[in-house]
Amino acid sequence: MSGFDDYMLPCLNKKLFGIECMGCGLQRSASLVTQGEFVDAFYMYPAIYTLILLLIVIVFNTFKKFKYNNKIITILAILNIVIIVTNFVSKFI
Repeated sequence: MSGFDDYMLPCLNKKLFGIECMGCGLQRSASLVTQGEFVDAFYMYPAIYTLILLLIVIVFNTFKKFKYNNKIITILAILNIVIIVTNFVSKFI
């Protein structure tokens, strides 16, 4: 899996301004999930599992519609936004 790490994109915001963006850690967290380091992935980017769940629901919804799909996707999207913003703000406190 170290080959995957060689192709990660650098954070342009962090390079230019020296401040992490709201997405910093997402690629590394996804890499850790693929390596089986689930706890480390959560600490790297806390929204990784809710994002994976949202992606699964959206892909599943593409092929098979279910009753409350819009509500579930909306709730998961709001939950992800709250987790991402809270994580971002907590880095500066």
